[in-house]
Amino acid sequence: MPDRGGGPTGPRIRVGRPPRRVRTLLTTLGVLAALAMLFVMFAGFWTDWLWYRSVHYSSVFTTTLGTKIGLFAVFGLLMALAVGFNIWLAHRLRPPLSAMSVEQQSLDRYRMGIAPYKKWVLLAVTSLVALVAGASAAGQWRTWLLWVNGVSFGQKDPQFHKDISFYTFDLPWYRFLLSFGFAAAVLSLIAAALVHYLYGGLRLTSPGHRATAAATGHLSVLLGLFVLLKAVAYWLDRYGLAVKSSGLKSTEGWTGLRYVDANAFLPAKTILFIIALICAVLFFATLWRRTWQLPVIGFGLMVLSAILIGGLYPAIVQKFQVQPNEQAKEAPYIKKNITATRQAYGIDGAQEKDYTGASDLKGKDKDKLRAAADTTAALRILDPNIVSPAFQQRQQGKGYYQFPSTLDVDRYQVDGKEQDTVIGLRELNISGIPERNWINDHFKYTHGYGAIAAKGTDADGQGEPDYLERDLPAEGKLGTYQQRVYFGEKTTQYSIVGGPQQELDYSSDKGEKSYRYRGKGGVSLSSPVNRAAYAVAFAEPQILYSGAIGEGSRILYNRTPKERVEAVAPWLTIDGDAYPAVIDHRIQWIVDAYTTSNGYPYASRTTLGDSTADSLTTGQRAVVAQQNQVNYIRNSVKATVDAYDGTVTLYQWDKTDPVLKTWMKAFPGTVKPKSAISQDLLAHLRYPQDLFKVQRELLTRYHVTDAETFYTGSERWQVPDDPTNKSGHAVPPYYLSMKMPDQAQQAFSLTTTFTPNRRDNLGAFMAVNADAKSDDYGKIRILKLRSDRTVSGPRQVQSQFNSNNEIASKINILKRGDSEIEYGNLLTVPLEDGLLYVEPVYVRGAGVNFPQLKKVLVTYGDRTAFEDTLPQALDVVFGGKGATAPPKPPGTTPTGQDATVQQALKDAQDAWDASQKALENKDLTAYDKAQRSLKDALDRASKAEKEAAAKGGGKKEGGQ
Repeated sequence: MPDRGGGPTGPRIRVGRPPRRVRTLLTTLGVLAALAMLFVMFAGFWTDWLWYRSVHYSSVFTTTLGTKIGLFAVFGLLMALAVGFNIWLAHRLRPPLSAMSVEQQSLDRYRMGIAPYKKWVLLAVTSLVALVAGASAAGQWRTWLLWVNGVSFGQKDPQFHKDISFYTFDLPWYRFLLSFGFAAAVLSLIAAALVHYLYGGLRLTSPGHRATAAATGHLSVLLGLFVLLKAVAYWLDRYGLAVKSSGLKSTEGWTGLRYVDANAFLPAKTILFIIALICAVLFFATLWRRTWQLPVIGFGLMVLSAILIGGLYPAIVQKFQVQPNEQAKEAPYIKKNITATRQAYGIDGAQEKDYTGASDLKGKDKDKLRAAADTTAALRILDPNIVSPAFQQRQQGKGYYQFPSTLDVDRYQVDGKEQDTVIGLRELNISGIPERNWINDHFKYTHGYGAIAAKGTDADGQGEPDYLERDLPAEGKLGTYQQRVYFGEKTTQYSIVGGPQQELDYSSDKGEKSYRYRGKGGVSLSSPVNRAAYAVAFAEPQILYSGAIGEGSRILYNRTPKERVEAVAPWLTIDGDAYPAVIDHRIQWIVDAYTTSNGYPYASRTTLGDSTADSLTTGQRAVVAQQNQVNYIRNSVKATVDAYDGTVTLYQWDKTDPVLKTWMKAFPGTVKPKSAISQDLLAHLRYPQDLFKVQRELLTRYHVTDAETFYTGSERWQVPDDPTNKSGHAVPPYYLSMKMPDQAQQAFSLTTTFTPNRRDNLGAFMAVNADAKSDDYGKIRILKLRSDRTVSGPRQVQSQFNSNNEIASKINILKRGDSEIEYGNLLTVPLEDGLLYVEPVYVRGAGVNFPQLKKVLVTYGDRTAFEDTLPQALDVVFGGKGATAPPKPPGTTPTGQDATVQQALKDAQDAWDASQKALENKDLTAYDKAQRSLKDALDRASKAEKEAAAKGGGKKEGGQ
């Protein structure tokens, strides 16, 4: 406390240090703040460790973290030693104070100010450069692991005859070391020069020598090291030409040497390498000669050579040798680029055949064509991109459930036959919870329920999906399985399960069902330390003290399939479309993953984000890429994520991929062998869309293997825009079961079309066998249309459809009231030397807020049909009879079957009337019930008619 006592001269106030209590309080607050910051850092580390341990991929966490720490420490220390040593050396080589000039004496106050803190300044400078260099090196952990674990490709580049692994694994690491060396040399040079100037070793304005002999020698060595590194850079640049991107006529992303590279840049780099070595020696020689004359001359020669030999000479070669006859000069290098690009993207085995595309019915057997239309393809008229609202309206059940906006296409065995199926999971919709609060959001509403599936090739009598699996709980053709969906594409919030708080399982007519999570997924919150860490990590203090958390409580997060796979395999690129499948009585998300590189010599680069974009691409369906620019890609890994407990399993798919082998060496035990894939899982694996889209983008140019034709670009294709979508983006590829002309039977395939560059007519049709069970899996087949025949492309077919007066009048009828028309996927199928186009047409009525399939468009040549069903449309196109039953012979009397039919039709009419009344009352539950009654009645009528026909046919045959 201040002294307030008086004296002879009056009162005195003594100002001293703050009282002990205040000092203690400030110290305590400082310590607590430091501890809080440390705990926040610890919480992030600890929760990451707990999560990786919970999914049994702790080795990924430790390997990645250990590599980052090791690189940070080693390169941070190296940079600190390099800069610190040169600062120390410059200080040690300082001249005596008596020899300092007037200029240097003016800096005396700076020297005096630094003198008491020299060690601290040195420590601060070296620590700063160490942190920056260490952080930069830690970011190169992938480059280091690839270099140290790299395996051979078994292939050599055509120019330098080095194994491909040198360019993909070694060269990136050498370039990093080189850049680190440059940074160390430059920072050391700057630091040493500043110290020499501060202590008189360098003089800028004083007469006489500008630098002391010691300073000259020191700085010359540093400059020599810099020039020596430049020589190494010139040598590596020679190999860099093989992976350098440059422009070539009609070729974006061209990579590899061209004529000017091989005949001008390559010898220039070699010459510059030699000159730089000589220049470096001259700088080192100043240790003995103590003069800058020779190294300055040498450095000037190197700069002049870089301009003349490295810049001007290649320009002259390009201008006067290449341009007058570019096609012939570049042909050998174009051929190398074509070969390497086709190998790097896995399109070298693509089978291309000429195809007439003559969709002309004249002189053809129409009955044969009609029969072929049924056997060539299982034409999918249920568009997974449109029918999601129907799933949502009919099968949502409650507002807190949802389906993805785009459903998925898969295959299931139905009644002994493989059926193309549209499937989606009933996932949790957090925004649909009736009352939002922390307990409801994270404890009560925790999971979705059930898979809903429908036939892809059919619809019911009302144009709605013909469900194979439906209702809540789901039941149907998929058998018994664990229906709870704790991990899904829409499940982004964390949930706390398994504790004293009961979860809502699902609601039924008997009320709400409760459930307590019994899976092993998630992280236990039994430990107070864990609870505190997650309270900090999620900025939610209630996690620490809430009574809803107790023994057995587990926290689930990182719940989307792509997010989980990306976390456990950060070295993979993830396909944009994860899809669910019922496998071995559980729902599994299947995620395709890729190994990529941008260092494959001579292979042209592509941008994944651009080449995989189409009219359906959204943020959720975009590819998750570790590097966006690539020139090598393989679908090397198939991953699964269990929808109930979140278990992530990685399977080796491409056993020959050297990039995957390298990563498997870096992270041993994380990827299971291909033999571990069960037959049930294998039945649902398919060729991935994003890989197919990358390959089709490359094939617009690289289907051409002749160098001269490639150069002219005359045979270039393009991916057409989606004619059913106004976004202006590329048409997406479509899954369907079909057979190409050389196939004996249908195979699950992924298909697309091409049009000639800047034209709308069809140029080619492409399909890849997408059935993982097939020996032909991954085989690309291309049907190239003859250039002398014009065949309508997708946009032209859509335009013809829209301009057809008869169809337009029917469309206007369908659009009565406030109804809207939605066009489904326009499928293209090769059929008997021609091309069959099929497009479903949906109507979204005013009273029903979801699309219903009402019409099917079928086009073959100049014949177009617009009918209620696909069989009817095919009948019209190929001249077959309609589906109307023939009239009964006169005088026949009603049979028991006739009475059954009449009763069924009466029931159907009653159900129809009930459904319309329900629509007027906006009672969707009653409407759904009436629609199901209507379907049942129509099914009974159809069955009775078939039985009557069979009975009549049997009598007739017996009478004969």
